[in-house]
Amino acid sequence: MDILYLMILCSVSLAAVFLVVFIVYARKGQFEDDESPAVRILFDSDEIKEKEDTGNKESDNEKGENNKIEEKSE
Repeated sequence: MDILYLMILCSVSLAAVFLVVFIVYARKGQFEDDESPAVRILFDSDEIKEKEDTGNKESDNEKGENNKIEEKSE
């Protein structure tokens, strides 16, 4: 009978921990955006790559210049 009390105590405490974790993440806004993860798979990955490429023009130029300098020094 003692093990039954121990199991009830463990299960109730585990449920309380899960409830606290859920409340903390719900207040942080973890569960607010339900729609976009479900439809993200429908977007083309090329569009995402193009957006990333257009935003980094300056860094691409810097990389190209650094490569030229490294090629000349070799």
